[in-house]
Amino acid sequence: MNVVIKVNDEIKEKMIEYYKDKRRDKVIPYVVFQAEEEDTVITMYESGKVMFQGTSADVDAAMWGVALENTKEKQEENKKASEKYYYCNSVGSDEVGTGDYFGPIVVTATYVRKEDIPFLEELGVGDSKKIDDSKILKIAPQIAKRIKYRSTILTNKEYNEKYTKDTNMNKIKAILHNNVLYKLMQEEKPEIDYIVVDEFAREARYYEYLSGTNVVQRNITFMTKAEDKNLAVACGSIISRYLFLKEFDKICDEVHLPLPKGAGKDVDTIGEEVVEKFGKEKLQDIAKVNFKNTDRILHTMVF
Repeated sequence: MNVVIKVNDEIKEKMIEYYKDKRRDKVIPYVVFQAEEEDTVITMYESGKVMFQGTSADVDAAMWGVALENTKEKQEENKKASEKYYYCNSVGSDEVGTGDYFGPIVVTATYVRKEDIPFLEELGVGDSKKIDDSKILKIAPQIAKRIKYRSTILTNKEYNEKYTKDTNMNKIKAILHNNVLYKLMQEEKPEIDYIVVDEFAREARYYEYLSGTNVVQRNITFMTKAEDKNLAVACGSIISRYLFLKEFDKICDEVHLPLPKGAGKDVDTIGEEVVEKFGKEKLQDIAKVNFKNTDRILHTMVF
């Protein structure tokens, strides 16, 4: 599958930063960069066009923009389709922490009823990535008092034990999403119209990741940017972020260092301090060691 989008300079910079650890080295005429995700090759051209090639091309492209072939009629059709997932009784899940070197991965599934929608809109519920942390800390407890939810926190130590050649980040995410969705559905038995998950893998691949799992939640609607289209997913995003921030603060207190979020150069600098203070083994407890930050941190150290 091939999908082409057009991006502005701001999105260009964000994409270059996002894919910097997955860039290919080869030089191609008129190409700004080329990167390879799990199922997709991303090629950005000097013109601002970006081509996504692979089985998950449409999923990855949707993170950054609308495909050029989408007409106004198609966009209107998509808008109407998304509204039915907004004004409904639904269960949805979302995760936080997968792009952070330090800090856990948190996944939360929530149950939102139609009668909850005005309350959530009044709070300004939306994608946690678009809400600053101070507001997250304020509104998440209010949401948690109103709606039913289930969360799971995967520590960095647990993540490092699970991550192997055969168990990548997407498989770990699929297992965590399945756990909280199944638990919420079984324990609360909500009356719903839809179960929605923010799509990070094609549906077939998602269930393939769960092939060795004893219980699997089915009848899921997968959609890109689901946190903007479904309030259960948005609430899952916010509660997950809240729990992530709380756990992140505990790690900072543990090492007595102001750990940065994300996976940029500032992370490498603090990572070196962690290793100097506690030894490189400490990274196994507080960091996702498969990230390229680990190589950069240890490369500069003398043991």
